[in-house]
Amino acid sequence: MSHDVQKVRSFEHPGEGRKRAKSTPKGRQIDPQAAEEIALLLGDRPRRRDLLIEHLHLVQDKYHQISAAHLAALAEEMKLSFAEVFETATFYAHFDVVKEGEANIAPLTIRVCDSLTCAMLGAEKLLHELQNTAGPGIRVVRAPCVGLCDVAPVAEVGHHYVLHATASEVRATAARGDIEPMIPPYVDYDAYVKDGGYKLLDDLRAGRVSKEDVLTALDDSSLRGLGGAGFPTGRKWRAVLGEPGPRLMAVNGDEGEPGTFKDRFYLLRDLHRFLEGTLIGAHIVDATDVYIYIRDEYPATLKVLPLELAKLPKGGPALHIRRGAGAYICGEESSLLESIEGKRGLPRHKPPYPFQVGLFGQPTLINNIETLFWVRDIVEKGAAWWNSHGRNGRHGLRSYSVSGRVRNPGVKLAPSGLTVRELIDEYSGGMAEGHKFRAYLPGGASGGILPASMDDIPLDFGTLEKYGCFIGSAAVIILSEQDSVKDAALNLMRFFEDESCGQCTPCRVGTQKAALLMEKPVWNRELLDELSQAMRDASICGLGQAASNPLTTVIKYFPEEFIPKEAAE
Repeated sequence: MSHDVQKVRSFEHPGEGRKRAKSTPKGRQIDPQAAEEIALLLGDRPRRRDLLIEHLHLVQDKYHQISAAHLAALAEEMKLSFAEVFETATFYAHFDVVKEGEANIAPLTIRVCDSLTCAMLGAEKLLHELQNTAGPGIRVVRAPCVGLCDVAPVAEVGHHYVLHATASEVRATAARGDIEPMIPPYVDYDAYVKDGGYKLLDDLRAGRVSKEDVLTALDDSSLRGLGGAGFPTGRKWRAVLGEPGPRLMAVNGDEGEPGTFKDRFYLLRDLHRFLEGTLIGAHIVDATDVYIYIRDEYPATLKVLPLELAKLPKGGPALHIRRGAGAYICGEESSLLESIEGKRGLPRHKPPYPFQVGLFGQPTLINNIETLFWVRDIVEKGAAWWNSHGRNGRHGLRSYSVSGRVRNPGVKLAPSGLTVRELIDEYSGGMAEGHKFRAYLPGGASGGILPASMDDIPLDFGTLEKYGCFIGSAAVIILSEQDSVKDAALNLMRFFEDESCGQCTPCRVGTQKAALLMEKPVWNRELLDELSQAMRDASICGLGQAASNPLTTVIKYFPEEFIPKEAAE
């Protein structure tokens, strides 16, 4: 037999004359220890797809990171693909995913907020000092707005916030192991009921107050969504009620806009007033289930809310708490629904709208925390009471989140339509010592920037749009002559670049390109204007559509920023 024939026969019968190689199972192998740890951690909790983010939180909280082995074991336990679990975990900033071959993450993380107000008050210096002095087992990272702009700068040690933070105080907090959130005094269930709480809900359920009574009060008061969009509340409730059931309700407690902290204020002081408004809304639209989505940056609320929900009498819709995971985009209503369903927070294309096809494909009522907070008062006191407030031809009340260069920052409950000058002088104690009013943001990061000379515009829905701005959630940040508006606009653009979900090119690439252009000493204004228009026209959701407002208003209203220093002299 020739040598060539022998080679052919050896190929045809590879096992002849030698031991067969041991077969290796295909696909990612599950580590037995990781599988046991995940099974123990989940216990008897359901393995439903919509609970994926909740289960990821369990892993993160237990191990301070999420390893590839735990991701694979979780995927196996929930009967999901590894890719599905991986893409969800890596979408959210608060999940520290450790890929294969990477070093473990330090057991303690310190986050330093670097959004606008904190940046104005020394966050960058604080961050670098902490990074240079962090001991073993401690990681120091940047964080976007944590909703504590009135006590800036802020650092978070574990889940414990250090207010008006200094490096020495943050280090001392870490050394003490003080990592749990502080729970402030609040109105609990018994105190709320003693003050007449839940009587309106009881009357509604018993038929002593009709659904139409509630809807008419909301219509007559012209209460609008106070999360930013400003859609008439009564009209929204009627629209959901007009859709065939079953219906659901989602509460948007994810106020991630830099400068906004009003919902945190109400959640930690008068929680049941918002809950009663929620249950009234659920009753009006016959919602079978209510999903309350709270941002992960509010750990105190996430501690208190389950305790207070457990005190509510039996009956009514099923109430579910959903915990955000550090994604600003989830404040957009359709992204919120995707996150509640356990997915990445990617905005949906519209139509259909959430009131038609929302959570789990059902008609869904979506309201903001503060909107629901006012429902009881408006129905009990009447629309006339609500409309008796207001200035400059406007009606109602607004909760302005005021921060920056004022003497007394905080949440200011004030008449709708007051001017920024009135807000500073009458409600915020005037400008901070040594600072002169130069500019302001009337509506948070995406609401634009206006000069102090335009201090007579009523702050309300519909009054700012012609100037390229809007009121949004009424987050007002005050800048002084010691602040650069160009630097402020760049800070905001970097925030949008980081928080873009990446789904659409105009926003994903546009925010990145804009930030690069804005970092240059001299702005290419024509190119920035062209880029801004493309983002407004072609982005899927409001993030990309409004991200350029700060830069376009700076170009328009602050020409002195673009005069060369030599020419100015």
